[in-house]
Amino acid sequence: MSKEVYKKLAERLDALPNGFPPTEDGVELEMLARLFTPEEAELASQLRLTKEVPEQIANRLGRDTTEVRTLLKGMVRRGLISAGKAEGGLGYGLLPFVVGIYENQAGSIDKELATLFESYYKQSFAKVMSTQPQYHRVVPVNESIKVDMEVRPFDSASDLVNGAQAWGVLDCICRKQKALIGEGCDHPIDVCMALANVPDAFNDHPFIRSLTQAEAMSTLKRAAEAGLVHSVSNNQQGVHYICNCCSCSCGILRGMAELGIANVVAHSPYINQVDDLVCNGCEDCIEFCQFEALSLGEAGIVELNTVRCVGCGVCVPVCSTGALGMVSRPESDVILPPATIKEWGAKRAAERGISLADVL
Repeated sequence: MSKEVYKKLAERLDALPNGFPPTEDGVELEMLARLFTPEEAELASQLRLTKEVPEQIANRLGRDTTEVRTLLKGMVRRGLISAGKAEGGLGYGLLPFVVGIYENQAGSIDKELATLFESYYKQSFAKVMSTQPQYHRVVPVNESIKVDMEVRPFDSASDLVNGAQAWGVLDCICRKQKALIGEGCDHPIDVCMALANVPDAFNDHPFIRSLTQAEAMSTLKRAAEAGLVHSVSNNQQGVHYICNCCSCSCGILRGMAELGIANVVAHSPYINQVDDLVCNGCEDCIEFCQFEALSLGEAGIVELNTVRCVGCGVCVPVCSTGALGMVSRPESDVILPPATIKEWGAKRAAERGISLADVL
């Protein structure tokens, strides 16, 4: 492969707020070479986050419009760049590697790509997960929150599903990736959810299966019953997906379990509460906690580690006695997520000390 063209693309991706830090052995370049042809990589390395129509891109780069359009369409079909409404027609823009390019490979990932990603993850992914604001934040389902509490729509997985106009599901690339390298878990794979504010947005989609609203709620319930944690992009407006995560396979939650990054995911504004008078010490909830926040105390009653609890509420429905319930965190402990993904990007870029001027 021509390393220079892939190095150029890698540097462009690392200039985005999400980050794509290099490794010592250059495995990130091998990943990009598995996904992009040299011609595609060259063009992608010059795209912007702001979508442009092919004519704009071609004029800006001094290239043939037909050639540029062909390359762009090929990359969109494989989930390597984004496409959407722009001034003048259908526009194309750069996607971050995570969350973006990598997740779009859920339908095509093979053992080779899975092995390359694992090497990249262990070498460099901790750098991007340690940066604030975090990629993801946890959202509970309404059923786990005490009935007398007000829940903001962007803080509830159920409300996010009910507020969408189109719903879809795709395989979890994290669990597929771990299975391909022989380290799979028993959690369900077909529970990653996509949301859109345009009806029928996922009809005929190449790798997202369209759902009805009822099917989407059923998928959310199935994920919760499997002990999976609902997490979404760390912004209030325009949430387009719900990941259903486990600490054994999820690239984000593994950061806590394997890499020791305590704040790898933004917690919800709620925290668990144990009713000592009702808890019978059955330990069912302990098995469901992905964050090791629950343990059995000397008195035979479940105890909560408030530092480790992220407020997911997954354990609450499991409790047969009703001893668990989510309550509001102290106001001083609640950090509101950025309003939009653009605001999130600006804050993250500032944290990383990078300028967005060249990529917008």
